[in-house]
Amino acid sequence: MTVNQTPVTMQYGASDKTDRPLGRSIKRGMLNQCPACGSGKLFRSYLKVVDNCAACGEDYHHHRADDLPAYLVILILGHVLVGGFMATDLVFVLPAWVHFAIWAPIGVVTSLLCLQPIKGGVVGLQWALRMHGFGGKEDEPEAFVEGRD
Repeated sequence: MTVNQTPVTMQYGASDKTDRPLGRSIKRGMLNQCPACGSGKLFRSYLKVVDNCAACGEDYHHHRADDLPAYLVILILGHVLVGGFMATDLVFVLPAWVHFAIWAPIGVVTSLLCLQPIKGGVVGLQWALRMHGFGGKEDEPEAFVEGRD
């Protein structure tokens, strides 16, 4: 008995790996550039993604970054802030209000600076993997199966 193994290039199309490299797409998104062409702007305001790229016309109105960028910012920044706080606390014995006065503004400013590039990277990731309508077809809802709760 032989198993029919479909190569990845045949399953997703031969041009997918050459047309949409993952690293380049994420990098372009993080730099506020269109993941497709690299020359158009990805954001029209702080966190609002453009509907279409002005340079190549790629549609972005159907992207679904949702909460992933915020979760990634919390994950990264939480490790950095807690590590920085603990290292500082080992070297300098300061009252709690001084630590709060130092680390709270650093946390707020750094999270606001990181949120847009991370969201751009998530949109670039979705574009490269042809997720949520970037592959030419919309996501289909899961079929309702009777008897399941």
